[in-house]
Amino acid sequence: MENVVLIVHLLLALSLIGAVLLQRSEGGGLGMGGGGGGGRVAGRSSGTAMGKLTWILAGAFICTSMVLTVIAASNSAGSSVLDRLTDAPVREEQTNDGGIDATLPPAAGDDAPVLPTAD
Repeated sequence: MENVVLIVHLLLALSLIGAVLLQRSEGGGLGMGGGGGGGRVAGRSSGTAMGKLTWILAGAFICTSMVLTVIAASNSAGSSVLDRLTDAPVREEQTNDGGIDATLPPAAGDDAPVLPTAD
């Protein structure tokens, strides 16, 4: 289910990008362009087919975003990143008597490579 919604979400994103790029530029970002209204009080033009398609695609994109958020929240219900840290296996170390002691914490410098020494 999540994969289907994700694929639809990606297709909507690509379609929305295409619809925005195909629209005619009317100058002046955010509607602050120079006049051209000729006496109209509202500077808003009538909705074109591309404008309506863009709004429909944007609405569908927002809906699929919310659905993906709900799915992700339900999949991770009750779990935390910190819970995964405590589930890490404890490193085992050899004791002096040859047995394995699993209670010792990992040493601080274990990540450093061991270099051969010249004897």
